[in-house]
Amino acid sequence: MSVLARGGNAFDAVVAAGFVLQVVEPHLCGPGGEVPAVFVTAADPVPRVLCGQGVAPAAATVERLRDGCGLPIVPGTGLLAATVPGAWDGWLTLLRDHGTWSLAQVLEPAIGYAVGGFPLVPRIPPTIATVAAHFREHWTSSARTWLPDGDVPTSTHRLPVLAETWRRLLDAAVGPSREARIDAARDAWYRGFVAEEIAAFCTVPVRDESGRDHPGLLVADDLARWSATYEDALAVDVGGGWTVAKPGGWSQGPVLPQMLQLLRGDVEYADGVATAATVHRAAEAAKLAFADREAWYGDSAPVPLDALVSPAYAGQRRALIGEDASRELRPGSPDGRAPRLAVHAARPGRQRGDGVSGPGLGEPTVSRSGAVRGDTVHVDVVDAAGNMVSATPSGGWLQSSPTIPALGFCLGTRAQMFWLEDGLPSSLVPGRRPRTTLSPSLGLLDGEPRIAFGTPGGDQQDQWQLCFWLAHTVGGLDLQAAIDAPAWHSTAFPSSFAPRGWEPAGLVAESRLGAAAFGELRRRGHEVVDAGEWALGRMCAVGRGDGPMLRAAADTRSGVGAAAAL
Repeated sequence: MSVLARGGNAFDAVVAAGFVLQVVEPHLCGPGGEVPAVFVTAADPVPRVLCGQGVAPAAATVERLRDGCGLPIVPGTGLLAATVPGAWDGWLTLLRDHGTWSLAQVLEPAIGYAVGGFPLVPRIPPTIATVAAHFREHWTSSARTWLPDGDVPTSTHRLPVLAETWRRLLDAAVGPSREARIDAARDAWYRGFVAEEIAAFCTVPVRDESGRDHPGLLVADDLARWSATYEDALAVDVGGGWTVAKPGGWSQGPVLPQMLQLLRGDVEYADGVATAATVHRAAEAAKLAFADREAWYGDSAPVPLDALVSPAYAGQRRALIGEDASRELRPGSPDGRAPRLAVHAARPGRQRGDGVSGPGLGEPTVSRSGAVRGDTVHVDVVDAAGNMVSATPSGGWLQSSPTIPALGFCLGTRAQMFWLEDGLPSSLVPGRRPRTTLSPSLGLLDGEPRIAFGTPGGDQQDQWQLCFWLAHTVGGLDLQAAIDAPAWHSTAFPSSFAPRGWEPAGLVAESRLGAAAFGELRRRGHEVVDAGEWALGRMCAVGRGDGPMLRAAADTRSGVGAAAAL
């Protein structure tokens, strides 16, 4: 809001916020992570996607990890799961092309917090405390960063090494124009001292959640060959004049329009609350869409997107939604193609995060052994000119892998979303993107951009967005009321995070749906977990109306979300 108040546009504001979040919510995102965004500009209402998701290293192959290291899946912590860090280039590309401020201006607040100290939000100290012994024994550079004087910080914290890294990058940002200076800073990261330090650090084996020490696979050339990209958004007509714009099949983004196609004309709300029948159908639609995600989404093989999000395909799949909860994983056959699941994915019953418990809400939680995924952040911004952006930064969590001493941040672990099995759309392949859960969204009404929205939450992201979307567009609730409406999600499909388990018929729901609804859902065969009254979702949203009025809304469930408007 400070950036907007001082004349910056929506892109300046979202980039500044993205860098501040790397400092003040380091258990949820970091400089070594990634960022996808969906946006429109004041001059062009056609949605575009920024892909700031890095790729697998050239040395990362199925054979090397599965046969050479003896691993059934990619570890969820340590260096083997690192992809090329995408956040720096993603943010700077967005700033260069659509912002107005200099890099120094957008970095100033983040550097100020890193140098002067920042207040610790409630979940940071418990996260650090849970992995403190692991830091002391195995990740000593992280202990030096996060355990000042050997103790867990409780009130404020400083990150002076990270601040110095940013200052060095600013020193390298030399050129005749704003754009040239931003490009020089990009080059200093991916072809300069940052790439060199990352490559050197990855040569030293570190402990990961397999219980063994492994070196990383990233080398300087992996960073030099990669840059953030733009692509057309996947824009799907979902009825009622509404279009949903999402990232493509390299993400889980198409799950939301798939679910909405399956639910067309079959949703009921009573006094702003979904009926039990609606929750049942939504859960069954989620199972079908996420089964398709497992069989068809990824960056390692072509994705039949047009067929997957088509009304005709949804019509075929809708017939599978019966009166009772399915306990099967049932991918479809778009264009008549036979689906194939990873062998590991087909086996249910292993533990997975429920999206309710622990420090890593929405993604699997922290364990004392360092087996930790963390979570994610989400930012939506709209300005008076009509620029609108939805961004979901994540990765590079303080608990992902050891802090790189010379840089003050750690690498991400998004490669855990690859399968160590050849021939799948999400197989580990060098130079390919992992099938990320990160899933920002835009909504257009009769072709006009109206809302930007999203949430942290791993596999729950598009399910919680579904709850919001239905409450807003079908239930008739405004943005804040739609966010506040009772939410739910299914756990009956393979998790994207190690150990990648799933629970047939698993359904997590907020108790505000009502005892009668819970009883009906259990009668239909759902294994319902009562999450409590206010537990699911971390949604935020911004929007425009027919006139000049701008709107903003945020979820109070997280305890740290906020909405504001000038």
